[in-house]
Amino acid sequence: MPDAAAPSNLGTNKPVPSGPKPFAPEDEVALREALKRCSPSTFEAAVQFRKTGNAEHVPAVVIGVVERFVEPDLRIKLKDAGDDLRLIEDLGIDSLTMMEIVILVEDVLQMTINNDELRNLRTVGDVKTFIDCKIRGLPLPKPTKFLPIEHIGAVMPMQPPFLFLNEASVSSTAANGKYKISGQEYFLQGHFKDNPVMPASIMLEALGQLAVLYLLEGAPTEPGKAVSPQTIFFTGCEGVRAHRVCKPGDILSLSIKPKRMKMPLATFEGSIRVGQEKAVIAEEITLTYAFVDAVNAPLPINGTVTPEGAKTPEAAPAPTPLRAAINA
Repeated sequence: MPDAAAPSNLGTNKPVPSGPKPFAPEDEVALREALKRCSPSTFEAAVQFRKTGNAEHVPAVVIGVVERFVEPDLRIKLKDAGDDLRLIEDLGIDSLTMMEIVILVEDVLQMTINNDELRNLRTVGDVKTFIDCKIRGLPLPKPTKFLPIEHIGAVMPMQPPFLFLNEASVSSTAANGKYKISGQEYFLQGHFKDNPVMPASIMLEALGQLAVLYLLEGAPTEPGKAVSPQTIFFTGCEGVRAHRVCKPGDILSLSIKPKRMKMPLATFEGSIRVGQEKAVIAEEITLTYAFVDAVNAPLPINGTVTPEGAKTPEAAPAPTPLRAAINA
């Protein structure tokens, strides 16, 4: 790994030169040796990138390199993996293994990555986005924020028993969340008799709540402004399909990405998986929202979390922990 003082095209975020490149037979031999423990598709994607400089081949290279360092019994998680797959918690990648991955990616893609830039890479999506931005010379996105239920409950206008996010991560380009169907949800008593099934409308509500969280925690705002939770409302959805029955014990993996944002409307695409199975897709979920002055933003629902730049109010008496309320 080059030290931080070494010249780096990435330190200034200059794009890696693109376009056709000389790729001699000896280069192919060296590349094959470097990727000898990776899949053939990884090698082919790396060859195409080295020949063309086309960044579209980068995700296949990155996933293939990550797979090479993951324990065999965990590799199945990378098949059709969502970008929310966590490097440490889900794939067991520690800091030394991450360094090995970076060194191989540097060698294969002929680029340099500074050690300090690795600190914010927490998910597969973070890694893919990071490498893609470096290659294209684009500004790096803000680090993904991982939000526990206490934080989610503090900022969200929805509260238990009508809050369907147990945890979430938010970046500048997407949000991901999880919700475990406990079987204790009040609506399951009548949906259906002796056959509890999560209503598809509630799953759509969960996706909408994740979009609300994105607006509050990840969406770009104007200087000195914040999105007020009191201004966010559902306006419509299109292209909704339910593909799987979801029952108590299932863990819903939710994902949303913004498609269009121009105040007062924000439109998202969303999906829910259970493991690798598709459960729900929504082509468009549209919310309305508004900015307020950050210093005058409404106080958080439950605690003292405030938007960036806002003045922190005096701490309020601690309410009943949300985690306990949800798990009750």
